[in-house]
Amino acid sequence: MVLPKVAKIAVEQAALHFDKLYDYYIPESLGELKRGCRVIVPFGGGNRKRQGIIVGYDVVPNVSKLKPVFSVYDKQPLLNDEMMDLALWMKERTFCSVFDAVRAMLPTGFYLKIKPVYKAAECDKNIIDGLTGEERAIFDCVVGYTDGIDRDRLLTKLGLTLDNDLPDRMSRSGLLIRSDDAFRNVGDATVRMVKLTAEGEELSEAVATSSCTQKQKKVIDLLTEVGCASIREIGYFCSVTSAVVTALEKKGLVECYDNEVLRTPFTQNLKPEIESVLLNEQQQRAFDELYRLYKTGKPSASLLYGVTGSGKTEVYMNLIDRVIKDGKHVIVLVPEISLTPQMLHIFLGRYGSRVAVQHSGLAIGERMDEWKRIKRGEAQITVGTRSAVFAPVENLGLIIMDEEQEHTYKSESSPRYHARDVARYRCAKQNAMLLLTSATPSVETYHAALTGRYAFQKLTSRYGEARLPEVEVVDMRQQSEAVAGGIVSERLKEEIDNTLEQGRQVILLLNRRGFHTFVSCRSCGHVISCPSCSISLTYHRTNGRLMCHYCGHSQEPVSQCPECTSSKIRYSGLGTQRAEQELEQLFPSASILRMDTDVTMSRFAYEKNFSRFAKGEYNLMIGTQMVAKGLDFPNVGLVGVLSADQSLYGGDFRSFENTFALLTQVVGRAGRREIEGKALIQTFTPENYVIELASQQDYEGFFETEIAARKMMLYPPYTDLCMFGFSGIDEKSVQQAAFRFLKMLKHTVTNEYKQLPVIVLDPTPAVVARVAGKYRYKLIMKTRNNALMREMTFRLISEFSKASENKSISLFVDINPVGIM
Repeated sequence: MVLPKVAKIAVEQAALHFDKLYDYYIPESLGELKRGCRVIVPFGGGNRKRQGIIVGYDVVPNVSKLKPVFSVYDKQPLLNDEMMDLALWMKERTFCSVFDAVRAMLPTGFYLKIKPVYKAAECDKNIIDGLTGEERAIFDCVVGYTDGIDRDRLLTKLGLTLDNDLPDRMSRSGLLIRSDDAFRNVGDATVRMVKLTAEGEELSEAVATSSCTQKQKKVIDLLTEVGCASIREIGYFCSVTSAVVTALEKKGLVECYDNEVLRTPFTQNLKPEIESVLLNEQQQRAFDELYRLYKTGKPSASLLYGVTGSGKTEVYMNLIDRVIKDGKHVIVLVPEISLTPQMLHIFLGRYGSRVAVQHSGLAIGERMDEWKRIKRGEAQITVGTRSAVFAPVENLGLIIMDEEQEHTYKSESSPRYHARDVARYRCAKQNAMLLLTSATPSVETYHAALTGRYAFQKLTSRYGEARLPEVEVVDMRQQSEAVAGGIVSERLKEEIDNTLEQGRQVILLLNRRGFHTFVSCRSCGHVISCPSCSISLTYHRTNGRLMCHYCGHSQEPVSQCPECTSSKIRYSGLGTQRAEQELEQLFPSASILRMDTDVTMSRFAYEKNFSRFAKGEYNLMIGTQMVAKGLDFPNVGLVGVLSADQSLYGGDFRSFENTFALLTQVVGRAGRREIEGKALIQTFTPENYVIELASQQDYEGFFETEIAARKMMLYPPYTDLCMFGFSGIDEKSVQQAAFRFLKMLKHTVTNEYKQLPVIVLDPTPAVVARVAGKYRYKLIMKTRNNALMREMTFRLISEFSKASENKSISLFVDINPVGIM
């Protein structure tokens, strides 16, 4: 007896405490369903259609109580066994649902959306005549769509709000028939192709008996020669319209079909042009060690540490050459979209069409089609931001994380994974190598390298004749505010003038966008804040509005205080837009480029602006942290940090580390060729050791001081931080829920998990206590991220979420967050 086969399915939109693999029986009519295929299943008491993915199988003697799989969406698995196992691993490690993990692995274009679709039911004329005006409008509209119309389109067509539930009420009363259908966000790109239906004598006879026109014969002659062609090609080569092809199709002489065409983000020549350069002694030694490690064929991890401009990129490019020569795939991760264009230029110049790209700056269709190229094995190298770590490669040899210390490698929404952890998992599964590179590695990574968890290679000097820039610290307490309102010191102005006179370029860093960063009343002290967030609004000169950088709220500038009605409104604070304006006044002959998220919203903005700066069309660039890392502009002679203190006192235990990395990286943009460069750091606290060590480019000195503080205060790498985040509409309810959770945690640890080392800090409001109308609290637990801790955490989440008094509260867990909220 053959037992019925049951699919174990992860269903979308399942709350974490309800998330499990649900059993569904597979009807014989669907045939064999494979692991990694998406399906549509009934879910919940109403049996509404939900999207799911097959995770595994079982056999049971009786399926009478199980619901059936409605339909299967994919003919072949979208994700292979490795990626499905990774989704289960991510659920355990990041406290997300399995389907959330699956969604993170797929380009947006593959997402399915279940939409209600309505058709008109057969009704008596008397019933139709008795409908209200709005009901009759809906019914008449639906009648015109024999295949049905989805709810959003129906309501939009009639000018109704999308939350109008009248179509559902009409379906419950039998006036409409509702079904739930799956729609993909973006379809495949296709081109309409044409081919002949016959050949040889059979074709000649068919043409003779069909009385074809001269134009039709020209099309047949072309297709006989080339086999098939697109309608556009036929129009070009035969000088005919699509009507000629339609006529031939009606006569049965040609067949039209859709052929998938992969969209590409590349506009440049994809033929390799850039040759490798000769490695120096240090680079060669590092390369030899890395290549030996790779050739062991075992999972491995290594840190390539080197000062800015030391040639780390060339070392790992040589390693990539060897890996792809072995027929294996390479994934190269960069922390920000702003770094992708320059990195792509290097990779496309060296490897041509063997490169695929994955990042959020691509059009949805392009991202989806690049994913297909990778999955089909048409690309050997994937370059992209954090999500590229999920590239669907079958034969992985190497993953490279450039600037591995960057916080953007950590996801701040579910699933809250770190790309480094996912990369280590994938390398372990495929016996591949993970290479982390940086001039300022994270404290945790450098500690792992020193203690032998990672292999370690070091480059201590710049490549060729280049030298590290001379760095000068400017004490802003000693500066008069006569120059640019204090934005640019007299010393920095002097150096900018000298650099521009020499025909060289200048980069200035100010890690805060906008024009004025807050608006206040001088009479009562009231600060104009976002109505949905506990944060001040920032004035943006570009659009002339006050904007919230958290929820996106914007409003007209105020001229009167909303609290006391005083007209004494003061616009204060410093952002990149104001800095740009004052630089224009100080240096009227300079061509100034501002780089922040406000000017890089449009597609290809990064590529165009950085390219124009590299060509010398601009000689002064002011920007946020996107101008600080990984960029290589040979003609930059001066780098200036306008305010080194902004990130230094951020209230986070990583503030010193982040500031040191940012200063070191931006200083490293100067003097990257034979001509020496210079850097000036403006600060009100020049005595701070972080600024002193950054000015000396002394990472090892900074690490020794920082690691001692981490050990004393029990911060990573000596412990793991587990942050529980609570949010809700009512502040008091959120606070009470956080303290209830604290009580549960204390009781559970004391009675059942005594062996687990735990230090718990009381709940406190988040740094920004209210965002998008919701109040936020956090609870920090110092512990060890092991199986026992994760078991306890899942139990606590489940118990908390099931309690009726917590129904209005959202809870999430973040392991080792990059910033304490």
